[in-house]
Amino acid sequence: MGVGLTAITTVAATGLLVGQARQARRIIPLAEAPPPRGDGVYGARFPGRPITMVILGDSSAAGYGVHRPRETPGALLATGTSRRLRRPVRLYRFAVVGCLSAGLRPQIDAALEREPDLAVILIGGNDVTNRTPPSVAVRYLVDAVRELRAAGAEVVVGTCPDLGAIQPIKPPLRWLARRWSRQLAAAQTVAVVEAGGQTVSLGDLLGPRFAAEPTRMFAWDHFHPSAEGYAIAAAALLPTVLAALGAGPERRPAQTGDQGVRSLPEAAHEAARHAGTEVRAVRVGGHEHGPGGRWAQLRRRGAWFGHPRSGDTESPEETGTPAPTTLDGAATSTVEERA
Repeated sequence: MGVGLTAITTVAATGLLVGQARQARRIIPLAEAPPPRGDGVYGARFPGRPITMVILGDSSAAGYGVHRPRETPGALLATGTSRRLRRPVRLYRFAVVGCLSAGLRPQIDAALEREPDLAVILIGGNDVTNRTPPSVAVRYLVDAVRELRAAGAEVVVGTCPDLGAIQPIKPPLRWLARRWSRQLAAAQTVAVVEAGGQTVSLGDLLGPRFAAEPTRMFAWDHFHPSAEGYAIAAAALLPTVLAALGAGPERRPAQTGDQGVRSLPEAAHEAARHAGTEVRAVRVGGHEHGPGGRWAQLRRRGAWFGHPRSGDTESPEETGTPAPTTLDGAATSTVEERA
């Protein structure tokens, strides 16, 4: 009788999950027109050789859901980087809507032709919705990071967002989506840091503001971020981008104390639970590894909790003023405040 009840419960639960998945797919429309391109030179009036930045990944990297190039994540990051470093930034976007981690290969090949100084990768959401095994998805991501690092590029990865925050997904499917997302994000963090990159957790799609203001933070399809949502994501990524490029005090050698330092697996799981957490490799007492594996440092960025300013974005070929600073002194990009 116990076996029979368990089987009936499993079948019923499976049917419920399948039904919820179908309902969510009906509510969330398929991608239509491609997102705007933001390729070009930002801060062209600044002196010096342009920093070459490439944006790789899926629709969240491409900026699907916005209507103007300056609202895309790449344009926001290029603007903020140019203003903080007072140097021009040449941006190339190779991200593709609907891309899985297995589809990064063509993007990497195209990006390497540009000899990038920095690569920003946002990937993972489609791997969750397509139920790609985390080990498979991570393997393709690690290959991408290693190739970019071997070519001399710094790599910053925005890990898988928490799809449990998507409103059309109802419990219990929402709970499973959150679990799968965090598992993939933690696995991505461990693998990317081991491969020489840095990660920033995108967590529950950029924090409590998305839950409190879904109509404002999500685009018309209820799945992708709106212009303001992407602005918050860019504000979270920008300090790590600047640190990767050697800007400010972030590049100083890490202290030998244990503040913010964990074993890499512990850091990865903690970051997956807290949006906006940066994870990078660090030495403790001159050693890269401890009893629990490679050492890693966690950092929570003040920019994550800030609010964008109004009327302060630039387009390619425009220059601007230095960006405002976050609570810990790192720069953030500025964007238009939407009504």
